[in-house]
Amino acid sequence: VQLVESGGALVQPGGSLRLSCAASGFFFSNSWMYWVRQAPGKGLEWVSHISGGGRTTYYADSVRGRFTISRDNAKNTLYLQMNNLKTEDTAVYYCALDNSGRGRGQGTQVTVSS
Repeated sequence: VQLVESGGALVQPGGSLRLSCAASGFFFSNSWMYWVRQAPGKGLEWVSHISGGGRTTYYADSVRGRFTISRDNAKNTLYLQMNNLKTEDTAVYYCALDNSGRGRGQGTQVTVSS
């Protein structure tokens, strides 16, 4: 299993980012996929997950209505569109195989600050 996250950046509050996760080494289109994050000094927090076909999605209350998870199975890629970012969204974001962060990559840093 290899998961490589990208797309993180420094952004002002209210801004948007799209994170990507390139997957390889497993049957991506059959796998539920997760986004989790870790804020400074805190543990891993589940953000969202999506079914293999992309039709079913779930979101943490803290991001529902602002974040959208999606996937392109032809490209073995998972996405997280993040809108109306808040300072409390600052964290390292990981894609993973479950909500405990199994198989996650090196992560991508998202910093929301003015």
